[in-house]
Amino acid sequence: MDHIKVLGIKFIAIFVTVFSLFGIFYDATLGNLFLISLLVTGISYLIGDLFILRKFGNVTASIADFPLAFLSLWVLGSLFLSEGIPIVTISVMAAFFITCCEPFIHGYIVNRFADGDEREDSRTLNQLQTEFSDETNEHTVANKEDTDK
Repeated sequence: MDHIKVLGIKFIAIFVTVFSLFGIFYDATLGNLFLISLLVTGISYLIGDLFILRKFGNVTASIADFPLAFLSLWVLGSLFLSEGIPIVTISVMAAFFITCCEPFIHGYIVNRFADGDEREDSRTLNQLQTEFSDETNEHTVANKEDTDK
């Protein structure tokens, strides 16, 4: 169920970006934009989130998402959309906006799918205690003995 929720969040972010940029600059149908968004979401989730994020971490996965989104949008846009403004320009802009959303999605994925061994116990983070004691420094102890006499 968590994978479906992550895919839904990722799809909405990608669809809004693709619909905004490709819908404005190209005479594209809603079906083509939906299909492009669906395929980019699947490719990005499988390669970027399930493989790169788990192996290399959030920073590397976020950096790798830009060329992954760019190439996916460029190839799929060339296949499904008519010519107009160069597809490379719109693909770069869309990949930039998608990449800006990815660290937040990665943070959600890391929190939801962390292994039990790697995940910190969140109960102990807010239950910190401080221990108070007398000074054990030998200079302080010697000065205290002198003042007690």
